[in-house]
Amino acid sequence: MNSKITKLYEKVEVVRKQIIHFSLFTFTLSIALTSCADLMDTDSELVEFQEDNRLQANTDSVYSVMGIIYKMQAIADRTVLLGELRSDLTTTTNSATTDLKAVTNFQIDTDNAYNRISDYYAVINNCNYFLANINKDLVKNDRKVFESEYAVVKAFRAWTYLQVAQVYGQVPLVTEPLLTEEAARNAMTTNISDITAVCNYFIDDLKPYVDTKLPTYGQINNQNSQKYFIPVRALLGDLCLWAGRYQEAAQYYHDFLSLRTNPVPTRKGHAYWTDASSKEFRRATNSFSFRGDNDECLCYIPMESSEFYGIKSELDNIFNSTDVNQQYAQATPTKSIRELSAKQNFCATYTKIDGSQDTIYAPKENLLNSDYIGDLRFGTAYENRVTTQQRFSRISNEQQTIDKLNRDGVTLYRVNIVYLRYAEALNRAGYPQAAFTVLKYGLYSDAVAKYIDDEERAAANELISFDSDLFTVDNTQGVHSRGSGSAECDTLYILPQPTTQLATRQDTVNYQIPLVEDMIIDEMALEGAFEGYRFYDLMRVALRRGDPAYLAEPISRRNGTADEQLRSKLMDQQNWYLPKP
Repeated sequence: MNSKITKLYEKVEVVRKQIIHFSLFTFTLSIALTSCADLMDTDSELVEFQEDNRLQANTDSVYSVMGIIYKMQAIADRTVLLGELRSDLTTTTNSATTDLKAVTNFQIDTDNAYNRISDYYAVINNCNYFLANINKDLVKNDRKVFESEYAVVKAFRAWTYLQVAQVYGQVPLVTEPLLTEEAARNAMTTNISDITAVCNYFIDDLKPYVDTKLPTYGQINNQNSQKYFIPVRALLGDLCLWAGRYQEAAQYYHDFLSLRTNPVPTRKGHAYWTDASSKEFRRATNSFSFRGDNDECLCYIPMESSEFYGIKSELDNIFNSTDVNQQYAQATPTKSIRELSAKQNFCATYTKIDGSQDTIYAPKENLLNSDYIGDLRFGTAYENRVTTQQRFSRISNEQQTIDKLNRDGVTLYRVNIVYLRYAEALNRAGYPQAAFTVLKYGLYSDAVAKYIDDEERAAANELISFDSDLFTVDNTQGVHSRGSGSAECDTLYILPQPTTQLATRQDTVNYQIPLVEDMIIDEMALEGAFEGYRFYDLMRVALRRGDPAYLAEPISRRNGTADEQLRSKLMDQQNWYLPKP
């Protein structure tokens, strides 16, 4: 047996029989805004439980937490696909399913396989049940027995609500378990909340648990099970970012990254030319990994190794040529991601004969692989190859590999994405120099002192304070260096400045903020392509600026030419969200 979730069950004692009457594995919830029958599908197993049932034993809590993760598997792939296929970086191929093509074309109807709001609320209702029934105040040996699990489930619920609000816009904010049709009927029309209200609610809900330690369930299938749990501080940063509480967002991100007991530097993984020193520029590779066991990955939803055990991720068969899909990938990069990569400049450093350091820029013409032009993150992650097949073979002769998938599950948080959101928060909080330093140099004490002026350092204060022993030039780099070489030496990659001196310092800051934000959003695309972030990054900035064109324009031009019909559709904010079944 090779199931990640099932392996843990083997370590856990059989849960008390009365718990089985409310099985977190057989629980199903269908929720919508149209009818009570759609809102909640009650079956006999759902409501057949003891009124005074409490989750009292360690085995109860472990079983229940893993049951919630099991439910999260149903929305894992969708988290990536709805954020990626609707963006300007990825499109579907002719081999894609009808439902995937509908996602890309913003033609999703209520029957689409990727439009099931009930899957999100199945997670939420399981969380609500757990939080309502766990004996969170139970103390043994001067320790609250279930404090860790309680915090983990609160984070699961908040994260899921953030996803459902991003996907559907206005949604019912339900924080108590729905166990009867009457309760579902009441929830159907009450407390309908937009994403700002959802975020504000869960910021307050999660604040008390920022210092709560994650559970320790040990190794499961040789994986660190702590990576199954969402880091609360990073999630609070996301919630504050969406809610427009930028100072708080920056603080949460900073505190998560700089925690002395578990510091998170960017590290030095990057894509690079293997022969840059000889100025050949013929071969390129990268030194980072997206697997769950890599330090870059902070948190992921573990997926099953086989459909026999439950839900197996389909992302590999959608993004890559595999034996299962007869080498016909269903999603592929757009012209937009190639153009964005090509716009960047790869700056390499090398040692001259006299021992001095010099810089050189990689050429943009006459390369063996045109996907290597500019930033190397795209070209070293994507491979397209043409093979010879028999005349009547069903196997595609054009094949692709996109090496951005976590083979252990679906990644929710990784280090350099958190740094970019931190930069976004810093910039909107009024610190564009600090935000730009995240991109070009990395935030360590020497860089902070050198590249951020006295006034901004004083204003940002602890938001940009990093321990000089834990964060150094040896383990920290600007995120742009992940794909564009030695960004710190690139004289073309600079902080935007007005052409003439403005009346006040604040005028200069106000001038810089939207331009630095554009640089951050571009960097998010270069760093996070194919991982499901892009549509929501564009949405967040478009909402912030009150400018739907910020989202509509790039998506309508993703294939190189303007699609005026799609642009017109996306200028209406309501079309950013899926219709509720």
